Amino acid sequence: MQIQWFGQSYFKIQSKNNGEDIIIATDPYNDNYGLKVQKFPADIVTISHDHEDHNNIDAIKGEPFIIKTPGEYETKGVFIHGIPAHHDNKDGQERGNIVMFKINTENISIAHLSDLGHDLNSDLLDRIGSIDILLLPVGGVYSIDAKTASKIVSAIEPRIVIPMHYDIPGLKFKSGDKLDSVDKFLKESGLPSEKMDKLKIVKKDLPIDETKVIILNP
Repeated sequence: MQIQWFGQSYFKIQSKNNGEDIIIATDPYNDNYGLKVQKFPADIVTISHDHEDHNNIDAIKGEPFIIKTPGEYETKGVFIHGIPAHHDNKDGQERGNIVMFKINTENISIAHLSDLGHDLNSDLLDRIGSIDILLLPVGGVYSIDAKTASKIVSAIEPRIVIPMHYDIPGLKFKSGDKLDSVDKFLKESGLPSEKMDKLKIVKKDLPIDETKVIILNP
C-alpha cells in the first residue's frame, strides 16, 4: 500500500486486491485554496461533506465509485464504512455534518476522520473500532485542535497517525483564517515522528508496540 497527501484532507491511497491495482481518493479540494489540485484516475472517491475544499469530484478522472453518505460499501475487494459525525462541537449546528470513513484494504484498516469538529464518544469509538492507520485533522479552526486530536489518538491507539488539515505553505482561506501547524500536535502528543514523501507499508511492517506519527510532505 502507498499513501500520498496533497494537503487538507486529500489523499491518494494505492492498494492491491486479488492482483488488481486499486486507487482511492479522499476529499479532493478545488483551486480556491492556494494549493495545486492534483488530478488522477481513481476507482473509489470518498467525499466527507459538501464543502469545496473537500468535494471536488472533477479532480478525479475516470468513472470512480463515489461514496458521500454513511453506510457500508464494498467494491473491488475494498470495504468502506461511512460513519456520521459533526463538523463542529455543537451537533452540527454551526458547520453541519460530516462522514468519517473506515477503509479496509490489504488487511489494513484506515480511518479518515475528515473535518471532525468534536471528541469521539464511546459509541463512535466502538463504530470506528480497531485502526491501523489514522488520518487525523490537527489544525483547529474548522476541525479539532491538537489537544483533542491527541486525546483521540490515545483512545483509538492506532499503529500509525498521519496528521492532516493543518497549515502548510501556500494554503489560504477566503476568510483569512490560519490553521495551526503540525508542530503543535507533535508537541501535544509526544509521539515519535518521521517525515517522508509517501508512506509505503504492508501489514507485517506496521509498528507493534507503539504509535508512530508519519508527516507526509504535500
